[in-house]
Amino acid sequence: MINLYNTHIASLSIHRVGNKSRNEGILLSASPYEMNDEITPLLKEFFLKPFRDKEENYFHFDTQTDLEFHELFNLVAAGFAVPDNMHDESKKIAKYLFDQSMHPHIKSGEVYVAYLENVLLDNEKVDAIGIFKSELKQDFLQFSEDEHQLDAQLQQGVNLNKLDKGALIFNVKKEEGYKILSVDSNRYDARYWLESFLGVEATADDNFYTKKYLKFCQDFAKDVVLPAEDKKEEVLFMNRAVNHFAKNDNFEESLFVNEVLDNPDLIPEFKHYKTEQAPKYNIEDITTFPIANTAVTAARKKIKNVIQLDTNIQIKMDFINPESAEKFVEKGWDEEKQMYYYLVYFNKEQKS
Repeated sequence: MINLYNTHIASLSIHRVGNKSRNEGILLSASPYEMNDEITPLLKEFFLKPFRDKEENYFHFDTQTDLEFHELFNLVAAGFAVPDNMHDESKKIAKYLFDQSMHPHIKSGEVYVAYLENVLLDNEKVDAIGIFKSELKQDFLQFSEDEHQLDAQLQQGVNLNKLDKGALIFNVKKEEGYKILSVDSNRYDARYWLESFLGVEATADDNFYTKKYLKFCQDFAKDVVLPAEDKKEEVLFMNRAVNHFAKNDNFEESLFVNEVLDNPDLIPEFKHYKTEQAPKYNIEDITTFPIANTAVTAARKKIKNVIQLDTNIQIKMDFINPESAEKFVEKGWDEEKQMYYYLVYFNKEQKS
């Protein structure tokens, strides 16, 4: 869990990096940026807001090869070792990013390298290095006036409400490649930031396994439960799956299967599906793990709980009380109309 409320920007360096394949060049600032009371809170919000609003999916520098050969890891480690030299390291980081900016889709932009203090990570204060990039510019009007006239000039600038790319590298677990969060608002160059520049891989922690297992369940519901039964049962299966995760601190697969799969015939189908599909989700040998509540909450928001009918009618199921759908919604077939129907029982209509 991360808390950025009291985070302090101890130093900030700003450079400009172009697209190397288009010979756009690079501009490295000679000295750190001079912070002031007016712009510092705006920049802090610009840099950190995307990480407060984002699910905490952690990465670490790729350890498949020795970390001593990972260039960005070494630059970050040097910055943590001597924070007073952070500006020199920031120029090397900007040069390294420039060297990765070869694809024609990659846009030029400003690179901000910040040394951050008082970051609260898992209830401990740690330092962090933030690397951020702004790419997309927006038009705005700048006005000038004299005694008799108001004039408008069209200019371009960075929208402080949207950070294009960013990474927070926390000074913990150095031997494992540090603990890292990343955001990327632009999908036209998805591999450039995570793979080419940061060179990270997902950290297999409780959040990772919770997220992956729930995605596996969602695909099982779509690929197996829906064809075998119907849309109602697909939705109810995911209702039960999410609620099982929500009410337990630890996941135990055998308990999950017995509690969530109402139809015993689907149990062997579930085990077969996992054997076939597990590598896709990195859960091949995973049957127990601690459950991350933040991942469950995020998954609940993404899972559709609506039965969409071809008669332009929707039936919305309740994730909090799935037993209501099982008790008060019935599906049948009308011979006269040659159509399926849903029969819904209720005592009175609720006011919206």
